[in-house]
Amino acid sequence: MSVYSGRTVLVTGGARGIGEATVRELSAAGMNVVVADILDDEGAAVAASLGDSAVYEHLDVTDEANWNSVLTRSQRRFGPLSDLVNNAGILAFGGVEDIEPEAFRHLIEVNLIGPFLGIHCAAGQLRDSGAGVVVNVSSTAGLMGYQGIAGYVASKWGLRGLTKSAALDLSDGGVRVMSVHPGPITTPMTAGLDEATAAGQPIPRFGEPSEVAVMIRFVITEATYSTGSEFVVDGGAVTGTGPVVTDHIRDREIAAR
Repeated sequence: MSVYSGRTVLVTGGARGIGEATVRELSAAGMNVVVADILDDEGAAVAASLGDSAVYEHLDVTDEANWNSVLTRSQRRFGPLSDLVNNAGILAFGGVEDIEPEAFRHLIEVNLIGPFLGIHCAAGQLRDSGAGVVVNVSSTAGLMGYQGIAGYVASKWGLRGLTKSAALDLSDGGVRVMSVHPGPITTPMTAGLDEATAAGQPIPRFGEPSEVAVMIRFVITEATYSTGSEFVVDGGAVTGTGPVVTDHIRDREIAAR
């Protein structure tokens, strides 16, 4: 039996992409999993594929009443929630002059207020579990600025800040709170992005959802001396891009030595 078999995790946006990969990774580790999403058919199929240790719940992360009803049903089925992965998020393009204020507000509602409501509503169960963990899926856009996605960047920086405060606020209950910051990952959200987006990274490719899921599992199960911390899965994107060292320049350097 897995040492994690008594744990129950809720993953928002669990129907596809990073969320689905995380659901499958944590289920394989022996946890009970609540697959939460607004994509009912896809989410139900993911949960059904995992057997009795998984259940699908329709969850609009911006709706506090929906959060409370989902958490109540989850507790009845599996006991107190031990882990929460706030993964659900949306992307909208537009710089500060171009994005409509309503679109900006919607990004904040889903990407920042949604995770806040999750932590706010689940805090009691996380405390009751004795060693709760919250993982907020931010982005490299929560560590640096990007042109043309002002609302997304603002929401992900806000989520990074929320992580720090929640880690302090919940520490007396033994709850750890961390953020994970993916770079370009092959998901439906990034389907319209050119592969050249990652060309200048030290690891010049898009990552896979499973690579983020492994980090999330590590944060929950292994990073026991971390809280308020940031874990980056980005192919080195936030390191910046250095100058290209051509063979000609390299040969001159070797000759100089």
